Amino acid sequence: MALPFSRSWRFCRWGTKRYAVAAGEARRGISFKLEEKTAHSSLALFRGDTCVKYGLVGLEPTKVALNVERFREWAVVLADTAVTSGRHYWEVTVKRSQQFRIGVADVDMSRDTCIGIDDRSWVFSYAQRKWHTMLANEKAPIEGIGQPEKVGLLLEYEAKKLSLVDVSQVSVVHTLQTNFQGPVVPAFALWDGELLTHSGLEVPEHL
Repeated sequence: MALPFSRSWRFCRWGTKRYAVAAGEARRGISFKLEEKTAHSSLALFRGDTCVKYGLVGLEPTKVALNVERFREWAVVLADTAVTSGRHYWEVTVKRSQQFRIGVADVDMSRDTCIGIDDRSWVFSYAQRKWHTMLANEKAPIEGIGQPEKVGLLLEYEAKKLSLVDVSQVSVVHTLQTNFQGPVVPAFALWDGELLTHSGLEVPEHL
């Protein structure tokens, strides 16, 4: 049975953007949408800003509103809600993508880099039919999971852990130890296809 969904909100500021901060969650995790103001010009958001699609050409940069929050060099988009405490779980459906990264990032990470390249983001990368963890441009291989249709992410803020979850088995495939220093947001990068996010989910009981 689902536990009551209790939420309190705070706000943190980055540049001119105020991020909602989820706190005081019960079993139900963060609920978020993708933040268009952060999306690189090669990315298009749809389905109520829950899905991101890569376009080889993308939007003409001159037609994209300029702001300090937008990623300028890499095809990255961040979520609109930050986490400062608790355990949170969300899933990502992979549609026709063979190269993408999913994870979390500091709300104020540089917009001139990519998630996984700096030390302000913690991600799982899929490319060339293989999974890796990525932090500060260092890769480590992940075994035990193949080409995905849907994967889960479990964020445990106080424990400083981010886990990749096999949705079909409801089991943790790999856990990445982090060093969160402040608010973090779900983060996504892709170079083909689409990623559809599913948030506001309960944390599975045996995770």
